[in-house]
Amino acid sequence: MKKKLAVILPGIGYHEDKPLLYYAAKLVVQLGYEVIHISYEDMPTKIQGDASMMRRAAEIAFAQTEKQLSDMDFSAYTEVLFIGKSIGTVAAAKYVSDYRINAKQIWYTPVEATFSFDSQNVLAFIGDADPWSDLDVIREKVSKMEISLYNYPRCNHSLECDDVEQNILVLQDVMARTKAFVI
Repeated sequence: MKKKLAVILPGIGYHEDKPLLYYAAKLVVQLGYEVIHISYEDMPTKIQGDASMMRRAAEIAFAQTEKQLSDMDFSAYTEVLFIGKSIGTVAAAKYVSDYRINAKQIWYTPVEATFSFDSQNVLAFIGDADPWSDLDVIREKVSKMEISLYNYPRCNHSLECDDVEQNILVLQDVMARTKAFVI
């Protein structure tokens, strides 16, 4: 029997109870994955637009991810999946790269630092009204890295816009693409 593991890494203010991560976790459990939720403590605040604080937040997220996964034997699993949101995408990409984990990755609203690692087998989602990322820079990086990127018009860093019905359609599309990538 295949053993499958999904590691879910949150953003600073976007935790496992928020729509993208909540439904992604439910989806992968439905697909037979064991789920580990990473959590962060004592993250810096007011980091948007401050490159040094963003680096610091990424370092903290990675260190805490490393600590929480220190006893994990990834070789016991036939399939490994990392799902990150915002700063969690940086920690996921760095962890998979540093530890040479054979894993798929899903990045919900990745920040630019996420693309600093040699990442393969990645699916990414971003809104074109995301104030945390320069969409043109990200488009350039994904084309060089051969990453599939889905862009949602008028959506912010939570992949939400001003229209609730549109938000539900976006979430439905993101989860359908997530499922197709995972299976």
